[in-house]
Amino acid sequence: MQRIFSGIQPTGVPTLGNYLGALRNWVALQDGHDCIYCVVDLHAITEWQDPAGLTRQTREMAAVLLACGIDPHQHIVFLQSSVRAHAQLAWIFNCVARIGWLNRMTQFKDKAGKNRENASAGLYVYPNLMAADILAYHATRVPVGDDQRQHLELANDIAQKFNHDYGVEFFPNIEPLILGPAARVMSLRDGTKKMSKSDPSDQSRINLNDDPDTIALKIRRAKTDPEPLPFEPAGLEARPEARNLVGIYAALANTDQAGVLREHGGKGFGAFKDALAALIIDSLRPIAAETNRLLADPAHVDAVLRDGAERAAAIADPIVAETERLVGFIRVG
Repeated sequence: MQRIFSGIQPTGVPTLGNYLGALRNWVALQDGHDCIYCVVDLHAITEWQDPAGLTRQTREMAAVLLACGIDPHQHIVFLQSSVRAHAQLAWIFNCVARIGWLNRMTQFKDKAGKNRENASAGLYVYPNLMAADILAYHATRVPVGDDQRQHLELANDIAQKFNHDYGVEFFPNIEPLILGPAARVMSLRDGTKKMSKSDPSDQSRINLNDDPDTIALKIRRAKTDPEPLPFEPAGLEARPEARNLVGIYAALANTDQAGVLREHGGKGFGAFKDALAALIIDSLRPIAAETNRLLADPAHVDAVLRDGAERAAAIADPIVAETERLVGFIRVG
């Protein structure tokens, strides 16, 4: 089976966008793949985090992964910082990657903004750590959103340069997996922007721990336009908010936009929003309940993560040890 690696930062409660764009796909990929899923807490500290908050959010994120249906017995769930191979390989990749490559990374420009000179060095080189996350396991497939394609291209550039520089065929090529009909869930307040945990407005997103009343209120307040829903997907062009809500409904109902519009086309948004809110509530209720159950037993969550880290290290440590040997490092311990 092909090995899949993916990670998610523990910087806030996951949103409906995280679920539809990533977590639900992670669950589906367990059938037929060897999956390694990671809470990437090293990536999280590229921007300052309150230590107590990071501890809480890391455990919460792990609980959410399990509640969504990640099987920690058949696959691996762990914390990035618990496996030292990630940081070891990242330093080697820091020395393989070129400054020019990193200068082209658009996400650094977006995140640093006008404060580029005050951004951490970690934020600048974190694509190298992302490459190490994947290649430490010789993973060949990574489920990502379109905004991460550039980082996978960089990871492949690093792998190819390492192989060329040391005259080996050691690191494999990585293929992106773009999955799901709602791979990009947009903000409820602005259909041209991605739904994000970091948006200042909580009304812009559905959090996986929102209660039913909160979900219903957010959907009622979601930005729309005055026209009724069209009967065909072509009618959603130039209507980003309508397209977003229809896309969310389609993803949760396991259908497509055409199927949604066959049922709801011609209706006003009032009735459609009620139906959408009910669908979201029914879909997320079991996840919220299981997350709360797991968080009531943090020792169990920690035991799952500890077991996952041991199994992850058993794969990554020999690969990184061979990388160090190829580089010329001497191991005396």
